[in-house]
Amino acid sequence: MAIVEKEREFKFTVDDFNILRKLSNDHSGIQAPDERFDMFYSRLSKRVRKLGLPDFNAYCDYLQSNHDDEFTQFINAITTNLTSFFREQHHFDYLRDVVVPELLIRNKQTKQIRVWSAGCSTGEEPYSIAITLLDAVPRDWDIKILATDLDTNVLQTAAEGIYTQDRVADLPTDILKRWFMRNKSSSNHVKVKSALQEIIQFKQLNLMNEWAMKIPFDVIFCRNVIIYFDRETKTALVKRYANMLSSKSWLFIGHSESLNQICSEFKLVSTTCYQKNI
Repeated sequence: MAIVEKEREFKFTVDDFNILRKLSNDHSGIQAPDERFDMFYSRLSKRVRKLGLPDFNAYCDYLQSNHDDEFTQFINAITTNLTSFFREQHHFDYLRDVVVPELLIRNKQTKQIRVWSAGCSTGEEPYSIAITLLDAVPRDWDIKILATDLDTNVLQTAAEGIYTQDRVADLPTDILKRWFMRNKSSSNHVKVKSALQEIIQFKQLNLMNEWAMKIPFDVIFCRNVIIYFDRETKTALVKRYANMLSSKSWLFIGHSESLNQICSEFKLVSTTCYQKNI
């Protein structure tokens, strides 16, 4: 695709785009193809305007000279966060019907289940995991979910657990009654119940950096994340996931993603659900 420079409120050139997408890739591993030129302008023009800068060339200079103050804002702006409760329902069905029964046998001595939601966005995914597990696992079991994302803004939303009514409109009535309550400060919002929040820990994490987690997980959800990486980065990341999983444990990825010819550590066991080979 040939990038077309248009007349805009702020001048935005191919050179500006190349600087910004290289910074994005160097920091986060996220690839930004030419098709994202207009998206970068749309998302970042708000920062240019707020900072009172004349154009994107000035923003590039500002970003590089004020790295500590601005870089989080930059990454937050260009990170795409599209999610919903029980998105790709078949994953949660498989978690309930296949994974949980196996874990109840495998982990019967410890009575522990550990899950990582990598790229948790505004929290719908980890809360959906929590609902699925709490509805399917005996109450005396210890369930912990680690939910991480690069974007600090969405993590704040996730930790608060407050959503507009339209975000939960498609949820079954019984799930709404059991796991959500009216938000006292706004009739148009609901709040997840504390039982869900108590088993989830939200943390900021750049997947390209070192991971502080040491204990192995039983399940990792990393959906619609690796699609943004090049082949080399995908391969390295999936190998790291394999090292973080217990024997024969599961990795869920997004509907448009595949591990085919990327690594040999996993086998496909259901639609975009993989099990560690050993």
